[in-house]
Amino acid sequence: MKKILMLTAFALTGLAAAQDSAPADTMEMAGPAAMSASENFAKAQEYAVQADVAYPVPFYDRTLWKAAVDHSYYAASMEAGNRDYNAYLAQLYTKTQWWINAYNAWGRLGDLSEQEKQWASLSAAKLAYLALQRGDNATARMYVEKGMNWADSASLQSIMKRLQ
Repeated sequence: MKKILMLTAFALTGLAAAQDSAPADTMEMAGPAAMSASENFAKAQEYAVQADVAYPVPFYDRTLWKAAVDHSYYAASMEAGNRDYNAYLAQLYTKTQWWINAYNAWGRLGDLSEQEKQWASLSAAKLAYLALQRGDNATARMYVEKGMNWADSASLQSIMKRLQ
């Protein structure tokens, strides 16, 4: 038993030494703050593709989705005027069901494409439903009205009927 433990210890020591001496992706090790906006944007897209494959349902608390959103956030923050970065961040918020961030991100973008209006409307519908569930009819109505300004949907109409 002692020989097995000693061999394991030597093997792990060798593995640790090899990992310490192996070249590392310095940008990845430093994190998104040390990367440029374009590098963060590319990394966000890479992680989102990996996350789509790895997880059946997208949520921010999944490691790859979190990395995608975080890198996208850094890209959008570094170049606040870059519409592509901000729209992608809003898409990731929507996809990962982070409704309030999605709603706010869509609201900041201004003119939206038809697809973006659908995503924005979805975020408003989800927030309206949540407000309705907690009995906050005024907030639910505000979300429904904003969502209908973006794109009307059966969900928004249904919630509006419940508010009347």
